[in-house]
Amino acid sequence: MKNKTIWSNRFKSKMSPSFQKIGSSINIDKRLYEQDVAASIVHTQMLIKQKIIKSNDGIKIINGLKKIKNLIDKGQFNFQEKFEDIHLNIEKKLFEIIGPAAGFLHTGRSRNDQVVTDFKLWVKKSSKEILKDISLVMKNLIKKAEKNTDTVMPGLTHLKNAQPISFAHYLLSYYEMLKRDQKRFENNIKLEDECPLGSAALSGTSYKIDRNYTAKKLGFKKPTDNSIDSVSDRDFAIDFLYASAVCAMHLSRLAEDFIIYNSDAFALISFNDNMLTGSSIMPQKKNPDPAELIRGKVGISYGKLNSLLTIMKGLPMSYFKDLQDDKEIVFDGYDTLKDTLTMSAELINAVKPIKTNMLEMANKGYTTATDFADYLVKEKYLSFRESYAISAKLVNFAEKNKKKLSELSLEEVKKVYKDLDKKVLKVFDVKNSMNIKKSYGGTSEINVKSMIKKYQKEHIENKIYIVSDSEYCIKALTEWISLTF
Repeated sequence: MKNKTIWSNRFKSKMSPSFQKIGSSINIDKRLYEQDVAASIVHTQMLIKQKIIKSNDGIKIINGLKKIKNLIDKGQFNFQEKFEDIHLNIEKKLFEIIGPAAGFLHTGRSRNDQVVTDFKLWVKKSSKEILKDISLVMKNLIKKAEKNTDTVMPGLTHLKNAQPISFAHYLLSYYEMLKRDQKRFENNIKLEDECPLGSAALSGTSYKIDRNYTAKKLGFKKPTDNSIDSVSDRDFAIDFLYASAVCAMHLSRLAEDFIIYNSDAFALISFNDNMLTGSSIMPQKKNPDPAELIRGKVGISYGKLNSLLTIMKGLPMSYFKDLQDDKEIVFDGYDTLKDTLTMSAELINAVKPIKTNMLEMANKGYTTATDFADYLVKEKYLSFRESYAISAKLVNFAEKNKKKLSELSLEEVKKVYKDLDKKVLKVFDVKNSMNIKKSYGGTSEINVKSMIKKYQKEHIENKIYIVSDSEYCIKALTEWISLTF
């Protein structure tokens, strides 16, 4: 068995070198070694419990698997391409360590259910890591917002000045996006909380295995109900990539905003120098490269999702070698999103509003015109459409005379509607405009401060879509590895 493949007795010739190269996934899926060892230990415990194998053989297997994990942890394991994947590399090493007893490990299972179990465990663990990373970005948004509840900036539609808002309110809009991202990952963990182990190749097994036992031991709620679907399902990987792509899109939008606001044309924000790069030829340049990289990474996230969807779209039931490529796609997707989240958290910390420029720009573009229309509705009981027309006339007048609305005198305002007094002039103050938006979810300082307190409380209580280990039975890998029968 030392230098042979598991199935070599069935074939008359060796695998071609090119086939061996393309067929080997060990350089990719060795990342699953912790999950593979954990699942194999639990599978062995179940075989002992069900008296399918002798306890002394099972104990040899478990101890051998722990030794293998220790070797890999220390970087002392020799992964070999000829043994294809992490599963066969570990099994071959197990034969070297404990001898013939290793042959009992694969009783009642196939690589088909083995790999999808390992992969699910990895995706669950990685989803929790992503949840933590998203939470850090959200925390930094809260901190930055807390310092800027009274910082007035122009709210934009179509990249044109629309209405005054607070910088804090703007930042918290991204908090809400990320909160939905967390919920998507949480829902994915719930949806994938079924254990495929024991489905074997595709039809189950004739051994009297206990799938409920292995499911519980590995931290799943229950075993999967259909053995064919179990080995062919990669929905959990697609769901992970979809959630990753949406999250990356949100971060890209934030980065795009920051790039625009940092441009010389807008000059609304600046960054600490540790978030900037220079030019190889232009000495004056300070470029927001981290934001641009965040914006660019979303293309990778979209590509990974599309890649796996394309692989899956034409696969008949049940398992095919095409599925070997699912792990590289998901691993890359995870790494990309994790790096993007880390960079985003740092970028938020580094951003500094240029408050004078924000205020000045908020006063441009007649951003309080809607407030004037609303004033006429509330104070003069005009219909909104009538008030809208009057406000539009005032904007035309101000534009023609090259004045801001806040620069108009009472006499000038009365040219469009006579029945007004000096109280109307307050309507054109941008800070007042911001603070009168007291409807729930609005930009007023009192509203924003209230939302900040709410978000802070959520984080303190750790209830913001962070999946509870106890609630969903997600065990730490160290716990899995230490399990004994």
